[in-house]
Parts: sequence; C-alpha cells; structure tokens
Amino acid sequence: MTRLATNLKSLRKQKGLTQEQFSNKIGIKRSLVGAYEEARANPPLETLQNIAIFYKLKIEDLLHADFSRDTEQKIIRKTQANILKDIEGRGLRILPVIVDKDNNELITVINTKAAAGYLNGYCDPEYIEALPNFSLPMMHGQKTRRVFQIKGDSMLPITSGSYIITEYVENWQSAKDDKTYIIITTNEGIVYKRIENEVKDKKQLLLKSDNKEFEPYTLSIDNVLEIWEAVGFMSFEMPSPQAYENTQFTDVLRDLREEMRQLRKGI
Repeated sequence: MTRLATNLKSLRKQKGLTQEQFSNKIGIKRSLVGAYEEARANPPLETLQNIAIFYKLKIEDLLHADFSRDTEQKIIRKTQANILKDIEGRGLRILPVIVDKDNNELITVINTKAAAGYLNGYCDPEYIEALPNFSLPMMHGQKTRRVFQIKGDSMLPITSGSYIITEYVENWQSAKDDKTYIIITTNEGIVYKRIENEVKDKKQLLLKSDNKEFEPYTLSIDNVLEIWEAVGFMSFEMPSPQAYENTQFTDVLRDLREEMRQLRKGI
C-alpha cells in the first residue's frame, strides 16, 4: 500500500492550489485529480512522472514518503536532498534498455520526430521498445547508449540532421568541461551543447554552442531529466568546404567586433 493519495492531496494544499488549478498545471482532467487523491484510481506512469517533476520530488517519495504533516519548509529540504541524490545517480531512476537474443544491449534511436515523445516516455519501457534500435558490434559493453538526431546550426560544423551517438551519464557531477553532451530538459526538450559543469557549486550547467553566433546560457539542474555524453556522430550529408569556411569567417568577424569595442573604449 502506498501513500500516494494522501501525498497528492497534502502537497497540493501546501501549494495553495485547487484541484482545478493543479489539473491545469499537470495537463489532466480535474476529475482525475479527485480520483487520485481519493485512491479511486492510480495515475499512469507518464502522469506520475509529470507530478514528480512539478513537485521536484522522486516518484519513489511520492509513493512511500509521508508529506501529510510536513510544513512547506520541510518539503523544500526534502526536495533539495532529492536533487542531490538525482545529481549523483543514487536515487531511483528508470532507464529502460533493449537487448538482443544474446543479451547485448541495443542502441535506441531518437530522431527529431520522436523528440517530443521522448520527454514523456524516456522512462517508459514500452515507449523505448517501440523506438528504432540497432547494434554496433564495436560498442558492445557495459554502457547504455542512445542515438539522438539534432536539428539547428548551433553546433556547426556538425550539421542539422546529424545523429549523435551517446553514453548514459549516471552522476551528473562527473560530466566534463568542454565536452559535448545531449541533455534532456523539461523546458527546452533535447539539447546538444558543449558544457561547463557548475553542478557542484551552482546547481547549473553552462551551455555553449560551437557556432559562435549563439550566446552561452545557463541551465538549472532542476530542469534536467537525463544527460548523455557524446562519443561520436553519424551524418548522411557530406561536409562542404564552404560550411567550414563560413564557421571560420564567423570567428574572425567576432574577433574584429571585439577589437572595435576595445578601441571605442580607448577613445
């Protein structure tokens, strides 16, 4: 028996939300909120995941912790502890994998069409099983891998439409500076960037584009669902010399602009 029903009611009241307001934030019908709080029905995994993200709690704690007597400050402290566990990979995480007949892990492919669905289904075994998968014999081993298709020009010379081969990062504090990663986020979807790891001190990542036309920005660790380290890429578009030259020209232009700004300061 779980404490889910009482926890849902207690947490909602702590936030000062009506059932209608809470249902709108989670994206479900108000009648379902009442059914969940009265233990007349159980939310599906996708809804449970959205509720956990909203409260910044683990699914495990929603099911088994007791929030009925907690003040808001106590809940905040529990939330902070859960964030630390998630960062280090010590908390409960669901990472579905697909294996072949020899029990070797297959590599799941998430193309741009599947990107939106992955945000809701990344921990759903049935969803992952329905995605395309393949095997790379030279990559058999203990690590879980995914391939994500990217779009946009922020990481040139890797072109839009390329497929990034990645390995799962369990402890987010171990992500290395100036390496590239696929980051699954609650607010921006699937992001491919070079990072500066500020998780330990600031609970955030600094995301940088290889295309200097795009400015760096920070991402709170609260908005991170998964991190995957890039270890290679596949592209069905042959690179052109012009694309490389354009990237070099952008760098030169940026340097000239900076020199102009410095000269104006000296006048």
